[in-house]
Amino acid sequence: MSEKINRQWLLAARPEGMLNDGNFKQTETPIPEPGEGEFLAKTIYVGVEPAMRGQMLPQSAYAQVMQIGDVIRAGGVSQIIKSNHPDFAVGDMIQCSPGFQEYMVSDGKMVSKLPDGLNAEAVLSVFGGTGFTAYYGMVETGEVKEGDTVLISGAAGAVGNIAGQIAKIKGASKVVGLAGTDEKCKWLIDEIGFDAAINYKDDDYADQIRAAFPDGMNVFFDNVGGEILDVALNNLALNARVVICGGISRYNKDHKVPGPENYFNLVYKRARMEGFIIVDNLHRAQEFSDAMTPWLEDGSLKYQVDIIEGFENLPNGLMRLFTGANKGKQLIKVNDPI
Repeated sequence: MSEKINRQWLLAARPEGMLNDGNFKQTETPIPEPGEGEFLAKTIYVGVEPAMRGQMLPQSAYAQVMQIGDVIRAGGVSQIIKSNHPDFAVGDMIQCSPGFQEYMVSDGKMVSKLPDGLNAEAVLSVFGGTGFTAYYGMVETGEVKEGDTVLISGAAGAVGNIAGQIAKIKGASKVVGLAGTDEKCKWLIDEIGFDAAINYKDDDYADQIRAAFPDGMNVFFDNVGGEILDVALNNLALNARVVICGGISRYNKDHKVPGPENYFNLVYKRARMEGFIIVDNLHRAQEFSDAMTPWLEDGSLKYQVDIIEGFENLPNGLMRLFTGANKGKQLIKVNDPI
């Protein structure tokens, strides 16, 4: 491979149903040269998330739509290898949005150097959008408090396992996670500290949820939607909070998804169901960091990353999210740092 080549993955076709190899196209372009006040950075890690699929559709609810032929958009960590920018030096590690490509040129806007003491894995998970989402979803929207009982769907995913840990730190009396394998359920209990976990692929998972919450749940943190949301709505406590963080069960559907049948339990239980988007809270980033840092330092909060390697595996890394193959934040290591 020539050192003058920038490999890229482009959006080849808009997804219909499950993402597949046909949605991606690999290409090669010359490595760009940085101009005055710019720098060239080499991609080290890329982080993927389910919302990326929505940006590949012809319309997007809150993010700019990717066009056919665009480099797949994604956040990550890169290292500066050439600089004409006074504030960024060769060797600096930066948090940025490199996308599915090996090199990018930037003027330094929307880019930040990695904080001292934090590695790329932490920056892209617990201290990145993943942790930000878990924190504000659980603390702000879910208003979790001491003594609450909490159910989390997609609990072995990037956001779910952190959200569950935050609930425990805030004093929840019981935190139960839903995951797709017995191995993930065991991991949630033994390593992450959940009180219990249920395999949603069990035929009787709805009965297990009812047994786990005989008086109903105070908080349901939902990353999945669909049938699981409907089951949770049937097991709410009085004044419960239902936090709509994601709906991965619907992302790959090629037809309109019906709403939950049990929504009227929100009335009976005087409960509320509310969605949120973290961009509304970006101005509170310091508050988030101040809360998370001591929890991480004293060991009460752990984070999990799932790393696969190789530029060629960038599409596979994204597709893994929709098959449940990942455990924790899915990262793809593209290059070694210099």
